Amino acid sequence: MNIPENLKYTKEHEWARTEDGCVCVGITDYAQHELGDVVFVELPEVGSHVEQDDTFGSVESVKAVSDLFAPVSGTIKAINADLETAPEAVNEDSYGKGWMVVIEPDNPADLDQLMDAAAYATFLEAEAK
Repeated sequence: MNIPENLKYTKEHEWARTEDGCVCVGITDYAQHELGDVVFVELPEVGSHVEQDDTFGSVESVKAVSDLFAPVSGTIKAINADLETAPEAVNEDSYGKGWMVVIEPDNPADLDQLMDAAAYATFLEAEAK
């Protein structure tokens, strides 16, 4: 399982990476593996506001439809429009070209509530039991 050290993680299996004062968000390698082949990604409109832990979109796979949850509250600054025509990027590179949204956080300290890589690995182990 790929769990990069430089990211923060949610219990809903989203990752968050700080970039130039904003937060880039996607789903973890674990999540994309559990979902199977991603066939559709629904993302919010640029400029919309999201609240921490609320849904901001969904991922549809051959197995299920899963909601996406915002790791921080803030304004959507960018979406990965490439996922409209190439949703398989989520499976191929969930931490790279499979990113989903960029959020300008209302409160950057929201990130402090998220898990680091070690805590997320422990969380996954506990969830597997």
